[in-house]
Amino acid sequence: MVAVQHGKGGASTEKPGKTHILAAARELFDSHGFHQTSMAELAAAAQVSVGQIYRLFKGKEDIIAALVHADADQWCNDMDALRQRLKAGELSIEQTFEQLLMHTIDEKNEALSFDILAESFRNEAVGDTIANMCTRFRTYIRDFACAANPDLSGAALEGAEEVVLACMFGLGHRSLSRPKLSAAAAGALSARMILAALRAID
Repeated sequence: MVAVQHGKGGASTEKPGKTHILAAARELFDSHGFHQTSMAELAAAAQVSVGQIYRLFKGKEDIIAALVHADADQWCNDMDALRQRLKAGELSIEQTFEQLLMHTIDEKNEALSFDILAESFRNEAVGDTIANMCTRFRTYIRDFACAANPDLSGAALEGAEEVVLACMFGLGHRSLSRPKLSAAAAGALSARMILAALRAID
């Protein structure tokens, strides 16, 4: 669930060179790995000069942070849309959780996501970017949890946030576990289980 959205993340407001660099970085970092991708390879794929990359980014770590930031913006836009549909009565809370989890399951570039998570432990700036992303996610998750169980508060509500975030991270990387369920079945069953758990908390 980290930096994996193709063609999203506010690309329309970015400079063309920056957009091309970030798009190329997604592909190369996912296929070759973050550390194995050279700036020369990235420049060639983005059809820019190495100098232009360094004019826009301090280095590869800065590119990773930009990818995470862009994807966090897109994720929050998507979750805000879900929240608005829930409030308007277009979705039930179970459907809301199912769509949230399907969004996670449907993401691609798992190798890139793992590379970014690993980098977050080595690079404080990347770690801070991911932490800020999760803080933003918690706002939406809290609203969804309270819609499922209005009595949630305090530690129980914080625990609900943790469990839903853990499900999002886990389902986003489910292919490694060789799952037997289809993506749709996993999303639907997970949403029902989360909802049942939230409603069972006093």
